[in-house]
Amino acid sequence: MRKVIITAALTGAIHVPSQTPYLPITPEQIGLEAEKAYQAGAAVVHVHARDPEGRPTSDLATFTAIANEIKKRCPVVVCFTTGGSMAMTAAERVAVVPALKPELASLNTGSINFVLAPMGEKIKAFKHAWEKPYLDSSVDAIFANTYRSIELFAETMRENGTRPELEVYDVGHINTIRYFIEKGVLKTPVYIQFVLGILGGIPATLQNLLFLYETARVQISEFHWSVCAAGKSQIPMCTGALLLGGNVRVGLEDSFYVERGKFATSNADQVKKIKLIAEALGLETAAPEEARSILGLKGSWNVGF
Repeated sequence: MRKVIITAALTGAIHVPSQTPYLPITPEQIGLEAEKAYQAGAAVVHVHARDPEGRPTSDLATFTAIANEIKKRCPVVVCFTTGGSMAMTAAERVAVVPALKPELASLNTGSINFVLAPMGEKIKAFKHAWEKPYLDSSVDAIFANTYRSIELFAETMRENGTRPELEVYDVGHINTIRYFIEKGVLKTPVYIQFVLGILGGIPATLQNLLFLYETARVQISEFHWSVCAAGKSQIPMCTGALLLGGNVRVGLEDSFYVERGKFATSNADQVKKIKLIAEALGLETAAPEEARSILGLKGSWNVGF
């Protein structure tokens, strides 16, 4: 029986603290969330860093503190972001890879509009002065992932023994992956994550998920894959991934609800929910060591933290 890898995206760089009281901010809070997600069934945690007010940061000391908190609490695979936020330079975004040499790191495969501003229109009162300008600025910004930066990120990961998790926001990004495979920059089997429902990316529908999967199957001979989706689409799209043979990502980065009108009080709430759905479909979920074996990761003893 195949094992399903559940990833928990613990905090992200999309939501602001004013949207939910349960968003983890400090290294200690993020470490505790990783432990809870692991206990609920997650094999991988996806990690962003935030400053004390909750603003996304590329500060390496903060990343290191988070990594150490997670490692002392549980044996999950730690997947660091190299997406960061649109305000960060490519150099800031990729710096975590040579600094901490993780087993897994995200690698975004194309430039897109990544619009967060409509979320701010629903917030009546902001906790911090940075939040509204941060959300509003997304209407006039590009989440830039050029071919030069993609190749730089991929080479940096290869040099540090880090496996790329290739983030696909639209169908053209699959052609980009194929290009870099043919060029020898990426090695098969690649690990792809389909990201649906971002304003500026492909909409979150089952038809689009199937389209992405079938396109990847034709264009790329060997790949593992996972799905995440924004907001209310999180659980439906992840359920679709389970039915199609994929892995799944849930977490407060992508949605702060566990069901309609009910906040997730922890990433673990969403992990528990998707694990129950997987089990109802007759699927088993992977433990961290099983996820390492499936994805061909180097092991937690070979990281830099």
